[in-house]
Amino acid sequence: MFEDTIAAISTAWGEAGIAIIRLSGPDARSMADKVFKGVKPLSQTPPRYMRNGYIIDRSGEPLDKVLAVWFEGPKSYTGEDVVEIQCHGGTLIAQICLDLFTCIGARHAEPGEFTRRAFINNRIDLSQAEAIIGIIRSKSEEALRSATRTLKGELSEFVRSDYEEILNLSARMEVGLDFPEEDIPYIDDSEAEDSIMTIKQSLEDLLDRCRTGYLMREGIRVALVGRPNVGKSSLLNAFLKEARAIVTSVPGTTRDIIEEVLTYRGVPLRIIDTAGIGTPADEVEAIGVERAEKEMVRAEIRLWVIDGSQELTEADIRLSEKLADLSHIVVINKADLPLLVNEEYMNSILPASPVFTISAQKQEGIEKLKDEIVSSVAGSGSLDAGLNATSRQISEIQEAKDSLQSSFEALQAGLGQDIAAACLTEARYSLERILGLQSDDTLLETIFSQFCVGK
Repeated sequence: MFEDTIAAISTAWGEAGIAIIRLSGPDARSMADKVFKGVKPLSQTPPRYMRNGYIIDRSGEPLDKVLAVWFEGPKSYTGEDVVEIQCHGGTLIAQICLDLFTCIGARHAEPGEFTRRAFINNRIDLSQAEAIIGIIRSKSEEALRSATRTLKGELSEFVRSDYEEILNLSARMEVGLDFPEEDIPYIDDSEAEDSIMTIKQSLEDLLDRCRTGYLMREGIRVALVGRPNVGKSSLLNAFLKEARAIVTSVPGTTRDIIEEVLTYRGVPLRIIDTAGIGTPADEVEAIGVERAEKEMVRAEIRLWVIDGSQELTEADIRLSEKLADLSHIVVINKADLPLLVNEEYMNSILPASPVFTISAQKQEGIEKLKDEIVSSVAGSGSLDAGLNATSRQISEIQEAKDSLQSSFEALQAGLGQDIAAACLTEARYSLERILGLQSDDTLLETIFSQFCVGK
């Protein structure tokens, strides 16, 4: 239990209907009684019972009519006594109220410190704590539902189940290794291999759900690439259904990066319109080409836009060679004109590439293209099953899965159960870091620093 009491404004800065000042710690109620005056003080008010009263300054003069409530630990958000003051939503009164609490001994809360105390006081585990920021930052209903499922404990439940399976298997191996002479049931290599692959499959399923949830929260970075004047900016406008980018018949109109976000099937699509990739005519265009090539590498998927009304050029062929090893979709544009390049021809150049024929001008084929973008990254799984996960959590699950594979391979190669057991231990540590069973101050600082002050 913490010895100090923290305070913060928990609502967004600015004018609003109300502003909430939150305190948490052992002196929360006694401090509130010095600032809040109602018919009865909070120290004589039952928990979760709202009081009407006034915030008073240090001279005893009322500053605002407010509502006050307190929550008794451990049945509170942080697991400690928590007080919330609801004043009118002006920036001045909220700040004065916070200053009054800090003047009598409360400490300004650090970013995410209320949630950090909830984690340390075992109100939530680390995966649930990280889901809170997912809820705050959700940009679609699907992403919100994904984060809520994780906050309810679905991710923790799956991780804990696999963790316990690994723990039990490790224990059986270790006992057999440490006490071979004892009359203890022995697990043979074949049984251990089957158990390892069962757990690994479970982690693979969990990884798919977490990647889907991550996708719904962070979105897909889609770079529109191609030589000048093939219709990249027209395609951006068609995606957005508005004239966001300037479109002219003059090659090289787009000189810089234009980024816009739209949501499709609950997934944010970050569409990046880039300068045409080719031989630059001047220094400004050269900078644009350099930035376009960087975005092409950085994106999760690239849309290679081709002018279907013209034969492919040497610049197109060079670009196809660069895209061969990158995830991409071939987009034959200008289907409203007679086509000299078709899907069959493009499949002969890049046999494994999905190819779509569209008309950005007439907005034909755009919805199918959006479907392909989402499916190519999210796969065929249902987005409804996604679990909000951070890149850190996904990395830990992947490492646990890799450690299980190493354990399986050690048994297959006849290296012994001691090597296999060591790999299982590494898998267990990875899952412990997701649940917060094994964490250090650096990890916690990194996670909770992403929160706003007051949460």
